[in-house]
Amino acid sequence: MNIFAQITDYIKNGYAKEEVNLALVLSVLIVAAILAAYEFLVYRFVSHRAFYNKSFNISVAVLPFFIATIVLCLQSSLVITLGTIGALAIIRFRTSVKDPVDMVYLLWSVHTGIMCGCQLYEVAVLTSLVVTLILFILNYVNIGKRPYCLIIHCAPDSEEAVMAKVKASTKRFRIKSRNYTSKGMDFAIECSVKDPKALSDALAAEPLVERFSVIEYDNEDIV
Repeated sequence: MNIFAQITDYIKNGYAKEEVNLALVLSVLIVAAILAAYEFLVYRFVSHRAFYNKSFNISVAVLPFFIATIVLCLQSSLVITLGTIGALAIIRFRTSVKDPVDMVYLLWSVHTGIMCGCQLYEVAVLTSLVVTLILFILNYVNIGKRPYCLIIHCAPDSEEAVMAKVKASTKRFRIKSRNYTSKGMDFAIECSVKDPKALSDALAAEPLVERFSVIEYDNEDIV
């Protein structure tokens, strides 16, 4: 037997597996369903998004079923493997993911499907638990100062007094916009504040400040 025949037989034997039966498929789908439901609940209650995206959460929960069954079939036939690679190569997804954390949940779903399709249930369960713990810690543990957007409407010619109050409460701030009118001035200030109540009390005590708003924001999402 020549070297090319040996290589061909090795590839075929590497993908050869027992026929996929109904019991195996059901066991894979049951475990995938449990882990998908778990991820659905994690995204629902742990996600830091200001507005809950139910459509995305449903997609994340359903994705492991397709991945698991695809991987299960790929292990049984070389023909199916090559056909699936060709089919997936022409698929293009144009839906943009605005929140980087959503990419974590998508990768989590793909990982769950692959692990269930390979019957590596312990890896899938342990990974889900560790990821949940990390997401919970990073979402609810605040380190350092938090970002705020400060909107101030004050009397004319009061910029120095108002900025002095802002500097006393936070050392890092940036004036994003100034709006001057005959009736007063409006400022939009980006700042990092550890104690927003102290900043609010300082501005409320300033008689030149007519009204103000302290808005917490996370990246591009206003909370």
